[in-house]
Amino acid sequence: MTRQQPTILVIDDESHILHVVSLKLVNAGYRVITAEDGEEGLRAALQYLPNMIITDFQMPYRTGLELCRELKTREQTRSIPCVLLTARGFSLSPELLADTNITAVMSKPFSLREILTRVRQLTQTPPDQEAVDAA
Repeated sequence: MTRQQPTILVIDDESHILHVVSLKLVNAGYRVITAEDGEEGLRAALQYLPNMIITDFQMPYRTGLELCRELKTREQTRSIPCVLLTARGFSLSPELLADTNITAVMSKPFSLREILTRVRQLTQTPPDQEAVDAA
């Protein structure tokens, strides 16, 4: 795995969201790994050690919040930044986020442009202007 092409782990139990987000990230030049629930996401994070994780909050087996808490406790994953996707109007207190590596919370429906911007910021990669314009 090369650091020239950051790896993004996308975790969501809604297949259309997984597909759309993954496609935009791949088109922007990122390597994308996907998982469909919190347990599968944890296994993928430990196996691939991605540069960043985008995870849904409400998922089977382990919520995105529980996943990010677990990642924070492990030496090899504690510094991986996470973006948590939530249903509109749902908020998380700073106390809940304090023991996680969640760096941003985004409401669904979200802007693909905003996701690409956040990914670029957190992975410190330059924008692929065509992918940004297409979002």
